[in-house]
Amino acid sequence: MSKIAAIKPFGQSIWLDNLSRGLIASGELAKILKEDAIAGVTSNPAIFYKSISSDPLYTGDLAELKKQDLTAEQRYEALVVPDIQATCDLTRSIYDQTKGVDGYVSLEVSPTLANDAQGTIDNAKRLWAEINRPNVMIKVPATPAGVIAFEELITSGINVNVTLMFNLTHVDNILTAYIRGLEARAAAGLPVDHVHAVASVFLSRVDSLIDPQLEAIGTPEALALRGKVALSFVKVSYQHYKKLFHGNRFAALKALGAHPQRLLWASTGTKNKAYSDVMYVEQLIGPETVNTVPDATLALFRDHGQAANTLDTDIDAAIANLVAVRQLGINYNLAGEQLQQEGLKQFDEAFVKLLELTK
Repeated sequence: MSKIAAIKPFGQSIWLDNLSRGLIASGELAKILKEDAIAGVTSNPAIFYKSISSDPLYTGDLAELKKQDLTAEQRYEALVVPDIQATCDLTRSIYDQTKGVDGYVSLEVSPTLANDAQGTIDNAKRLWAEINRPNVMIKVPATPAGVIAFEELITSGINVNVTLMFNLTHVDNILTAYIRGLEARAAAGLPVDHVHAVASVFLSRVDSLIDPQLEAIGTPEALALRGKVALSFVKVSYQHYKKLFHGNRFAALKALGAHPQRLLWASTGTKNKAYSDVMYVEQLIGPETVNTVPDATLALFRDHGQAANTLDTDIDAAIANLVAVRQLGINYNLAGEQLQQEGLKQFDEAFVKLLELTK
């Protein structure tokens, strides 16, 4: 068994944070799905920019699309929707075997709609219909407008991957919006047993922002918190998840066959070379969660990662770490808002570059 596949018995699903036509056509994607028990695939504008700009399998189709009277965004979608459909078909057996828990492929709504609830709803519904696969997830950001859109999409029975979550407010807002969406669906007499969603919590960017602030403070207490804030945030978020979905609030929906909205760990490649290069995988393994991992980090874990149930350990220390950060004068909630805005900007910039390719 590969070291990555060894994570599965602990109840966590590993998804691949990468997608390209070459990855599909070469058979490499099918190979790692099988050998490493990879259970899903995520994409974003930055991933597709890299793929379309470097993968020669797009060249011919793009040249043909440029002869047609289409917008740059329509050409982009004409390129990537078939890739999403092909990947959904590749992972459909996982979806069927897990009864809809895994086997998902994610595609993002246009980043330009991050603050437009109705635009996000319309874009998501169109992509959902166009892809026409039960195991696609439409990605929506956890902005205030995104929360509104997400609730409506769940009520409409659309699978959603909510992205760019950086603080406990984001987590709680999204998890409760999911429940409200399912409650509205149940109240309308509609089935809730086939609707699935994940909530993508971003990790390495948190430490990249907070660590320099801790170093600027410079006390032994501050320095001791470096590299611990993101992990602590995730462990506390997981406790919120368990309380909500294994408590009274979700009980009636669970009786109707509804599924919890699993937390998903994103941005799991270690950016600081002083830390373990697999820390955001190794230290956050636990039941009913997902970790979407880039190729490079998968290779590192395949080489020297260790699978163990680590997510539910040292909870008191995680809480104490977040309290200590606040006592040092670092406003973690505001930091999360800053990180979300920076993440939106990065996706916007990647999308602009992407559309430059398809003009």
